[in-house]
Amino acid sequence: MFKYTCLNPIAQVGLDEFGDNYKVCEDLDVADAVLVRSTVMHEMELGDIKAIARAGAGVNNIPLDKCAEKGIVVFNTPGANANGVKELVIAGMLLAARDIVGGIEWVKSEASNEEVKKLTEKKKKAFAGGEIAGKKLGVIGLGAIGVRVANAAVKLHMDVYGYDPYVSVNAAWNLSRSVKHINDINDIFKECDYITIHVPAMDSTKGMISREAIGMMKKNAVVLNMARDVLVDEEAIVEALAEGKIARYVSDFPNTTTAGKEGVILTPHLGASTSEAEDNCAVMAVNELKDYLENGNIKNSVNYPNCEMGVCETEGRVCILHKNVKGTIGKYTAILGDKGINIENMANKGKGDYAYSIVDTDAPVTKEAAAAIEGLDDVIRVNVVK
Repeated sequence: MFKYTCLNPIAQVGLDEFGDNYKVCEDLDVADAVLVRSTVMHEMELGDIKAIARAGAGVNNIPLDKCAEKGIVVFNTPGANANGVKELVIAGMLLAARDIVGGIEWVKSEASNEEVKKLTEKKKKAFAGGEIAGKKLGVIGLGAIGVRVANAAVKLHMDVYGYDPYVSVNAAWNLSRSVKHINDINDIFKECDYITIHVPAMDSTKGMISREAIGMMKKNAVVLNMARDVLVDEEAIVEALAEGKIARYVSDFPNTTTAGKEGVILTPHLGASTSEAEDNCAVMAVNELKDYLENGNIKNSVNYPNCEMGVCETEGRVCILHKNVKGTIGKYTAILGDKGINIENMANKGKGDYAYSIVDTDAPVTKEAAAAIEGLDDVIRVNVVK
């Protein structure tokens, strides 16, 4: 029996994926796994949990290094909310191109005016704008969301430029041939009318839309940020807007720097807030946890390497989370041999300072063998599947 806890409400369609072998609990100390959305976990005592699944893409609310050190695998759900975010980006471009919000508010303010119909023809020019067709869109980051945004913009007859020096093979296959690949990100800053960013929040990407980058942009440029607010120097954005150096900033992350500022359009973190996205994220997160707890497979981890061997068909399987150092594999295979347990198949993957091994054996892995492996200096945790 596995136990799990939810730190935030998780869509029931996802929880329904858990079978009779799973039980929900309130106490983090006794849980095997955690499902989370927005709860900040950095100061939490993590107990003896084996895995955390974030029902969403961003994981800045989870202490990844701390989890890696304790042998806790952290999963996210890339692509599960991609369509919802894509649609919000398209909506953001349309809101920035034409003063739709201003027009709506004006109509509300004149609701009791019997002359509103007549006034409309006089006032509508104040809210007029342009069309996005034919404009240049720069997409920074061509992951699950960026590819969808780029492809949708092509269909809206925009001239689309994509920048991602680490684009995956899968993303490249899914990207429209009409998207122009850009090698120098500065070309996007200089040339594009609309710029949207879709990269994870890491030390290397924080402040990516910098004061210098903003200074390269056109006066009519619109910057869209549906990824994370820390990716943009928002103080510089607000200053540029006030000085008329760029046209609009559209963000899904309200804060005191941007809220209420001229030229800023903010939505209250709605990117993944669709019923479809929440369902997709929940189902994906639950299935990631199940495959890890039941089979030891890792897919879509952000702090350990992905490593999969399917459903175990041998008599035993042991999974080993360890430091990515030389000689470790030889040490734990020697222990299995000394215990009379033969290895039939295995996989080992490394990621930075950490590595993960799945070992299928011809006999069940005993508690004694598992304890001996876990006692090795560079081994962090051992999970026996059977």
